[in-house]
Amino acid sequence: PEDKLVYRDGAQPGDLVCVSGDLGAAYLGLQLLEREKRIYIENPGIQPELDKHTYLVGRHLKPEARTDVIRSLEELAIRPTAMIDVSDGISSDIRHICKASDTGVVIEEAALPIREESYNMALEFHIDPTTAALNGGEDYEILFTVSPSERHKMESLPLVTIIGEIKGKEEGLKLKSKSGNLHELPAQGWDHMKQ
Repeated sequence: PEDKLVYRDGAQPGDLVCVSGDLGAAYLGLQLLEREKRIYIENPGIQPELDKHTYLVGRHLKPEARTDVIRSLEELAIRPTAMIDVSDGISSDIRHICKASDTGVVIEEAALPIREESYNMALEFHIDPTTAALNGGEDYEILFTVSPSERHKMESLPLVTIIGEIKGKEEGLKLKSKSGNLHELPAQGWDHMKQ
């Protein structure tokens, strides 16, 4: 229904930035598939070793819409102020929200939900796990903002992680590192206009 639609332009300073699920797995699944393809092309007698990585491969090949999260928000009477799917990567998709809402943001590196399997695979590929989580894209999780008054409800949702806070536009788009330093939030995710 039209009265339940949530767009990108409703985020306000102080709003919590939330994301469903975990990040980076689809990108790492793609890296794994590409590696196994290269090995197979070089030596067709070697079969791909994917059995131990069904989660990562599945996240790339079979993304699923997070209707369960939408239902949970509705059951708790939480209406996000802004929302977007994570198709380009958190670093790019939060920019879309901030641009539409005329705001800034601080994303907490320590809060990014990275599954252990994704973390380990990133290290195997010599990729920083944070970089994979921020820029990988195609996770098709839901990135959204909610009023800070909803914090207690959000913390009760196991499917969702609070990863930051919307700020005034003048504060820019920042990543707060695990050591507590603020850095410009890189925009290295997928850009449909450049492809």
